[in-house]
Amino acid sequence: MKRKYFLLTVIVGLGTFFQSCSDYLDVERYFSDRQNLERIFNSRDYTEEWLANAYYQLLSFNLEVGHVRFTLTNYSDDMIFTEGGAGISFSNYKFGQYGPQYGGNVGDLISRPWDQSYEGIRQASIFIQNVHPGDEITEERYKDLKGQAYFIRGYLYWLLLRKYGPVPILPDEGLDYEASYTDLAYPRNSYDECVEYISEQMLLAADHLVSDRSSRDASRPTKGAALAVRAKAYLYGASPLMNGNTEMSSFVDDKGRNLISQEYDEEKWAKAAAAALDVMRLGKYEIYVAPKRKNGGLWGAYPKTIEPPYHPVYSEKSWKEGGWNDIDPLDSYRALFNGDLYVSENPELIFSRGDNQLNDEYGIQSMSRHQMPVSRGGGWNCHGITGKQCDAYAMNDGSTFDRSTSPKGFTQRDGEYPYLRKDVWLEYANREPRFYASVAFSGAHWSCTSAKDPNNRDFQTFYYYGEDDGRKIVSTDDRWIPTGIGMMKFVNPKESYKDGAVYPKVDPAIRYADILLMYAEALNELTTTYQIASWDGSETYSISRDVAAMKAAVLPVRLRAGLPNFDEIGMGDLYTNPDELRTVLKRERQIEFLGENQRYFDLRRWKDAPEEESQMIYGCNTTVPKESREFFYEQVVVPSVQTSWSMKKYFWPIAYNELKRNARLTQAPGWPSFD
Repeated sequence: MKRKYFLLTVIVGLGTFFQSCSDYLDVERYFSDRQNLERIFNSRDYTEEWLANAYYQLLSFNLEVGHVRFTLTNYSDDMIFTEGGAGISFSNYKFGQYGPQYGGNVGDLISRPWDQSYEGIRQASIFIQNVHPGDEITEERYKDLKGQAYFIRGYLYWLLLRKYGPVPILPDEGLDYEASYTDLAYPRNSYDECVEYISEQMLLAADHLVSDRSSRDASRPTKGAALAVRAKAYLYGASPLMNGNTEMSSFVDDKGRNLISQEYDEEKWAKAAAAALDVMRLGKYEIYVAPKRKNGGLWGAYPKTIEPPYHPVYSEKSWKEGGWNDIDPLDSYRALFNGDLYVSENPELIFSRGDNQLNDEYGIQSMSRHQMPVSRGGGWNCHGITGKQCDAYAMNDGSTFDRSTSPKGFTQRDGEYPYLRKDVWLEYANREPRFYASVAFSGAHWSCTSAKDPNNRDFQTFYYYGEDDGRKIVSTDDRWIPTGIGMMKFVNPKESYKDGAVYPKVDPAIRYADILLMYAEALNELTTTYQIASWDGSETYSISRDVAAMKAAVLPVRLRAGLPNFDEIGMGDLYTNPDELRTVLKRERQIEFLGENQRYFDLRRWKDAPEEESQMIYGCNTTVPKESREFFYEQVVVPSVQTSWSMKKYFWPIAYNELKRNARLTQAPGWPSFD
């Protein structure tokens, strides 16, 4: 009977399965697969090529960080994008105009991840069913390869779950290709069932995978990567959108069964905390820090370290002792993203797709070029951040930035304030190092030290009306940033797209900083103590709202940024108040993970999106010329990048063809079902 099972997981309601010309229903393909499987999985080269095809489905429309044409969810209320056709898609997306009735690029962005993910699940499932040790594959190699396939299958379900909400989970052994269409139709599983399935896949992966990779295989998952994905899935399942959310009572399967939990279960937070602790207990990951630089000029790609304001504890201790006196906070943060580090050199990176460039068109390298100035940097100057994001960054002592009390005016000379050159607006002075690593404010310094022409190195870019990189007086060109606030993150200080070198960037899919902040977030929601087994059952954790544990988890993230902990910034001991701590943890995630495809999903799982994404988008007044420059910095509404909110934007819609050909597949709330 086993030969009857067609391991095409896309059949669950995928419209492509039922199209007569579809590859998924190609009988010759099926029998070709069956005839070749034995030959394929007796060869190490063919076996690894099959697995590589499954890996490929983590790229393209399943990229998480990159150009807007592939990664819409990386552009939430913190980032903006305007560029030709992609700009139109961005506008449609912000207004929720991406349902089944819309075509074009925005339609592909919404529908293609479904097809691609299930195709990858198919590839991984066939692999798991057929891979075996033999003459060319040792027992050790077989175990690791199978673990990688479990990881891919679980990770693709994870990507589906975040975008579409509860999805159908297909039988691991495959589907009977002789069954009727009715029998091949599968409903959505509940959100909790999806989370548990992903957990199961990642536990299987962790049991098979190695703990360390060589530099050659650094982008393949490890035991820690599998456990980290499991922790993220549990955290989402515990969050308000999915945990006791009666607003989602209408989201049901074809039998009327609720797909989102209607009763709150606090223990889900404990399970999420325990899963994060599993990763922490491995002892393999740590926050990356760059050493303090004692030499160097005021400017250039790598200037002398600017020390944080004096702190009686942290300024006197080394990093290993719990201080910052031997690290460079700016370099420590920006090197994670700008190509200065390979995957194997970064102890903070838990999982990465490596160089995700896709021929340099849609990955992080393309994203960074869209941020670079046109005039002297050779970039496309159409990618920036919102005024809200700019204002979110703290002052360099950790205190909150307050626009109403911040100084006004301009710097009078280079270096008058740390990181600032002459003629920079004073609201950008004395901000935390992550601000200067991430925000390309008007007057920011661009090093571009690899440029061959000296005129294209070490320059400032201003976004005033009529300037080379500002809004043009007479132009049909859209190469200007509508908020007047650019983005520096992911840009290497040496690179120049004008006439110099360009540096490949590493995909930061899961970082240890995320695990630490997740752990603190989950602990903060607890009111009692829970006994939760570790991932391998070797010990039992006692999980509770442990203030010391939360402080210890958050501190390394703050110290790396040159900032004191939350209870040391003149706002009282925030750790004793769950509501206040929740607020600052959300702000910390907004800053730490800018541009890493986190904010979009965080706002939804917290149920903060209705408020945050319905607000007007503000920025600088890009109609102001240099002669009246002080008025440029008065925050104004940016009409070209406005947004709105509706209930339907919690989850992506299922394409019309999928619904039409699978009677058991229900639509996400708020979207047309075409019944």
